[in-house]
Amino acid sequence: MYGFNTKVSGGFDEAVEKVTEALKEEGFGVLTEIDVKAVMKKKLDIDKKPYKILGACNPELANQALTAESDIGLLLPCNVVVREEEDESITVAFMDPQAVLDLVQQPGIHELAGEVKARLERVRDSIAS
Repeated sequence: MYGFNTKVSGGFDEAVEKVTEALKEEGFGVLTEIDVKAVMKKKLDIDKKPYKILGACNPELANQALTAESDIGLLLPCNVVVREEEDESITVAFMDPQAVLDLVQQPGIHELAGEVKARLERVRDSIAS
């Protein structure tokens, strides 16, 4: 499995705000925000449900990872998806950093990935409906 998720109450924009704040409490900032709905409309003229990909990064932990393996940047940042489902419920999904970073065979990366995952799981648990 490469991710984990939860349902959140409230509207889409509120969920984006809620997850951004919860990430901040765990030391993550959002480096990128991709509005997939807007991109699909602009590029393909397709109407989609709201869907955003947030590129979350904890600078301290990212620095540790980059110090251990310079190409690990290919696996960063940790993506968090906020999406509206067909029934209009809101799902927040998190990339499992352990599943991804375990591809890197460097000392300490497995433990570091576990720390990142634990923080993201705390974010998930804090926003769950």
